[in-house]
Amino acid sequence: MKFLNQVKEYAKESVQAAKYIGQGLSVTFDHMRRRPITVQYPYEKLIPSERFRGRIHFEFDKCIACEVCVRVCPINLPVVDWEFNKETKKKKLNHYSIDFGVCIFCGNCVEFCPTNCLSMTEEYELAAYDRHELNYDNVALGRLPYKVTDDPMVTPIREFAYLPKGAIDGHNVAHTAKRAGKRPEEILDEMDKENK
Repeated sequence: MKFLNQVKEYAKESVQAAKYIGQGLSVTFDHMRRRPITVQYPYEKLIPSERFRGRIHFEFDKCIACEVCVRVCPINLPVVDWEFNKETKKKKLNHYSIDFGVCIFCGNCVEFCPTNCLSMTEEYELAAYDRHELNYDNVALGRLPYKVTDDPMVTPIREFAYLPKGAIDGHNVAHTAKRAGKRPEEILDEMDKENK
């Protein structure tokens, strides 16, 4: 009788172990059927969304040295060096810099700039070996922004939310394909047509 009970318990434990292995394999097989989400960086790069806040672009000629960007920055980050020109009775900008090692990319400086000399770009690759290299002066800030779609060595890939209707894999979609849903200006046009 004791031997039969031991065989019975062993059989129960074997069935339970097989059940657990089956559950684990079902999760594995479920993941095998899903679309690939891995981006082969740096040969493939995701296209940032329309409102992505990357490196700040600065246009030296437009800046009037009003220092609004410094006042609205939560950490008083931009450094504006200017001198007063007595002949023209205006400020003359000498130097402008932003330390991206400290910047939180909130976009307040861009939002409140009265002359639109600051703008957010798609650049997100700001890695450096020395943190002092992240302090960009007006020359580095004025460099033209990098776009993923303009680089011939990189395959641009759209994020899932920005794929056209019916597409589930960003690897096979051209970056110029129309995304799912309507753009804000299309919605406004439809609202105008309904109100007429």
